[in-house]
Amino acid sequence: MYFIGIDLGTSAVKLLLMDENGNIHKIVSKEYPLYFPQPGWSEQSPEDWYKQSVEGIRELTSECDRSQIKGISFGGQMHGLVALDENDCVIRPAILWNDGRTGKQVEYLNNVVGKKNLSKYTANIAFAGFTAPKLIWMRENEPENFARIKKIMLPKDYLAYKLSGEFSTDYSDASGTLLLDVEHKCWSKEMLEICGITEEQLPKLYESWEITGTLKEEAARELDLPDGVKIAAGAGDNAAAAVGTATVGDGACNISLGTSGTLFISSGKFGVDGHNALHSFAHADGNYHLMGCMLSAASCNKWWMDDILRTSDYSGEQKNITELGENRVFYLPYLMGERSPHNDPEARAAFIGMGMNTTRKEMTLAVLEGVAFGLRDSLEAARTTGVNPARTKICGGGAKSPLWRKIIANVMNMKVDIIESEEGPGYGAAILAAVGCGVFPSVEEAARQLVKVTATEEPEPGLVAKYEECYQKFRKFYPALKGMF
Repeated sequence: MYFIGIDLGTSAVKLLLMDENGNIHKIVSKEYPLYFPQPGWSEQSPEDWYKQSVEGIRELTSECDRSQIKGISFGGQMHGLVALDENDCVIRPAILWNDGRTGKQVEYLNNVVGKKNLSKYTANIAFAGFTAPKLIWMRENEPENFARIKKIMLPKDYLAYKLSGEFSTDYSDASGTLLLDVEHKCWSKEMLEICGITEEQLPKLYESWEITGTLKEEAARELDLPDGVKIAAGAGDNAAAAVGTATVGDGACNISLGTSGTLFISSGKFGVDGHNALHSFAHADGNYHLMGCMLSAASCNKWWMDDILRTSDYSGEQKNITELGENRVFYLPYLMGERSPHNDPEARAAFIGMGMNTTRKEMTLAVLEGVAFGLRDSLEAARTTGVNPARTKICGGGAKSPLWRKIIANVMNMKVDIIESEEGPGYGAAILAAVGCGVFPSVEEAARQLVKVTATEEPEPGLVAKYEECYQKFRKFYPALKGMF
């Protein structure tokens, strides 16, 4: 039996073919454009997602027995607003998670509706990337388009709808809309009223592994797949990545170094940190999780390498960096603003502490360390709730760097487990499909059986102490510069 995991990312859709034993047989990636029609805006065409996913599935399954494909599920970029009209046509380009146009609407939600009320309604406060502020922006700035909305969905759910015809979402992805009552796992009537929408415009809610439908006849023909292939609800990208790294159950931790960066801590019970610095979301395993999200993580290193140093030799730039914990240069990793814990879309990146003798190597190291310090900010917020994980898994493109893993281990003072498959959301999505098809009794059991730790990066006490001193300096820079952004 085979299961397809679809990771709908910001720059590409990544498709993975897994068998019932967790073995990955093939991976295919298809890119699509990202549009910035105005400064701070970020949009994509949902039709591009579907077109590239169809081509990707065909290529992914070209060498296997397609009759053995039993299930498909998803991990997807969160928070994006996809709006369809009564004819199921996309009304406008999707407004993405890293779009910053909703500053006015976020201020209204947090300061007029009030953070206390928002936390009561949804367990979270408003952030610029969330879906609810985008709906209010659309109502205020594109009233004709807003009036045409028949269906509101998230990016991965658009793919599921095109494949199955079922209008559905899962609790983990819905948690990031600011429309879900996370604790009680239902749409918040208060938030629907605030946004001027009805529950009929929103998809039916499912657990991530639950089957929402089957591949519809038209899609099956288009993909050359058999009838009856089951579609499981899937999860937001970070929850799917957590499944793919076995960050399930109570107290497990995962750090993702992708375009954005996350600190993800799974929990058997619902909880909210006192300042709403972290997101409190439902998890793909049926429980809950706390998550700190920084908007620029591996993308900081990509920007530094591609656009500034103009090199593709990422590992070459890192190989001679050996002295850690003594860098005189600091980097604030806020290229796209910041979410956790500052909730400041106006924040910007900065190098601090450079002198006439500052080297390329020091600045490269500062970028890696700055991202690690940003993730440490989220860990400190989690610790205020009494959560203090001693170890973490790691995934994402940045996780392939041994140097970055070592920095993370010592900045966090946590053991960092490297897993056999670093495919994160795609692998987690395939696992969810397998659970939905009955191969495993639960998400936790599936993850326990399939995810293997291959090595562990141990923190070094001397280096931990040095990085502790560096971090205490780092955390003073944002408050000092905030008024300049």
